[in-house]
Amino acid sequence: MPDKSEQSDSAMEPDILRHSMPPRLKFYGLVAVAVAVVVVVAGLALRFYSAGATRNWTDAQSVQDVQVIKLTGVGKGGDVILPGTLEAFTNAPLFAQVSGYIQKWYFDIGARVKKGDLLAQIDPRPYQAALDQAKGDLARDSATLANARVDLRRYQALAAQNAISQQQLATQQATVAADAGVVETDKAAVETAQINLGYTRIVAPFDGIVTSRSIDVGNLVTVGTPSSTPLFTVTDQSRLRVYVQVPQSYSSVIHPGMTVRFTVPEYPGRDFTARLVATANAVQTDTGTQLVQFMIDNHDGALKPGDYATIHLTVPPGKGTLRVPATALMFRDQGMMVATVDGSNHVVLKPVTIVTDFGNAVEVSSGLSPDDRVIDNPPDSLRAGDPVRVTVGPGSQPAAN
Repeated sequence: MPDKSEQSDSAMEPDILRHSMPPRLKFYGLVAVAVAVVVVVAGLALRFYSAGATRNWTDAQSVQDVQVIKLTGVGKGGDVILPGTLEAFTNAPLFAQVSGYIQKWYFDIGARVKKGDLLAQIDPRPYQAALDQAKGDLARDSATLANARVDLRRYQALAAQNAISQQQLATQQATVAADAGVVETDKAAVETAQINLGYTRIVAPFDGIVTSRSIDVGNLVTVGTPSSTPLFTVTDQSRLRVYVQVPQSYSSVIHPGMTVRFTVPEYPGRDFTARLVATANAVQTDTGTQLVQFMIDNHDGALKPGDYATIHLTVPPGKGTLRVPATALMFRDQGMMVATVDGSNHVVLKPVTIVTDFGNAVEVSSGLSPDDRVIDNPPDSLRAGDPVRVTVGPGSQPAAN
């Protein structure tokens, strides 16, 4: 049995197999749990906040920003843009009227010619020979006629003395008439030969400009062929005709003495003025347009035949109409529509009736009122009842008259 001293020594030695808790460990554990709870709560709060922000952003994006136009009544008319064509006042394609070889030509394209100027010469020798032959036939038959008339006077004197029968006299009279007919035929042949000889000279029919030449020396020209082309083309460009196809809806503005303004591509920024000289007074059924002719003085030669022209036809304002920019129009299955914004900032689609189209703007006679706020450049996705947000910008300005 151990003594008390041994027991006390064993009691004093630590038990290495027994676990002891470090000091303040429980405190640190509680702190860690608290931190974890804070992190979880913060993460959930951040997620809820982000979800709400995303929802608010999505809701905001669903409301489209639009610019509106305050409409006003039409105070004056506008210009309707129409295409036009310029043509020479007089245009003459010159064809050969007799066949033959070209001996020489004298004027090329772009040359200014006077009336009667010789443009080209066809070989005249065959036609000169034909004229000489016709003149010889006329001289021969004229002599025969003269002899027949002398015989007729002698027969008439003998018949008055009953020296010959009436049948002989009648026969001589018939001979004179036949010879006279031959002489008239010869005269016509001489005239025809003279005309044909003259046709060997291709001359300018009026003062103008040579715009085409299709011949050269030695070319054979033949008359009567369906595919024949003009030897020359001469145009009088001192005045030009401006032809315009006016739609039926605008034909009422055409009146005597009116003028129009037009432009051509080669002179940007320069305006020309033409006056009305003729109108067809009929609408073409295939195009629904009326042909109108204007005239312009072109002594300076600035304009050319065949030019494309942009015609500005002034149309007076309609009564009770409103001017709407073309950018505000919407093409829908129901027809032409305009999107407006009501008092609660929701979209209202209104059908409109267009009476005049000016290209960049239109006049409408029904469907809108001056108090309507019209959306400019509406997106295709816009539908009736959609909420919108009206923004301030260039499109919020009143439409120009």
